[in-house]
Amino acid sequence: MGVNAPFRSKPLIITRRAFTAALSLTGLSLLAGLSPLRLIGQAMAQSAADVAKPVSLPDMALGPAGAAVTITEFASMTCPHCAAFNEAVFPKIKSEYIDSGKIRYIFREFPLDIKAAAGSMLARRIAAGDSGKYFAVIDLLFKSQNDWVMKDTTAALTRIGKQAGLSQQQVEDCLKDQSLLDKIAADQKYAAEVLKVDSTPTFFVNGEKIKGETSFEEFDKKIKSLLKS
Repeated sequence: MGVNAPFRSKPLIITRRAFTAALSLTGLSLLAGLSPLRLIGQAMAQSAADVAKPVSLPDMALGPAGAAVTITEFASMTCPHCAAFNEAVFPKIKSEYIDSGKIRYIFREFPLDIKAAAGSMLARRIAAGDSGKYFAVIDLLFKSQNDWVMKDTTAALTRIGKQAGLSQQQVEDCLKDQSLLDKIAADQKYAAEVLKVDSTPTFFVNGEKIKGETSFEEFDKKIKSLLKS
């Protein structure tokens, strides 16, 4: 799970054997045939253009595309620090700057484990490309993190999916979606290798990297300085 410092001193590579074994312990048997995730890298992004570069999945974003300030968050759905940021800081940023159209906020998946990957897959499936709905789903997942991470994850995610209008079969199909997981893994690989993301949450404000939980006051100061420039 995410920490303020890098979560590993060396690259973490989840092999297929370890991946399959982990599934059997977490109740995520539906995902047993999916590809492993790779987490690699350290250091700073090369430029704002690298952060803004289109990736495999469409960006889930709030706020105007032409905003003077863009914040890009990389988060893992099982990271407690990401959940804490979502609870305490993000609502203030949204109220002060996103809802007023002053900034654009992009959320990108950086799953640190198989459960986080499953949560991200479900959020993508429920949202079906609707950014507003996507942010609502990840808010629910973060707020109920202990329930679906610490218990039978498959059953809990199935329940959430059904509450959002999916059928049992649609949830199962979502968790078996090889193409979707491959895209999440590819985007994660790009973030790790090119942007040097190695822990969650990690933010980029107009390309400048900020690691770990960050207060609203720090974001507020940074955003105001960029809006004035």
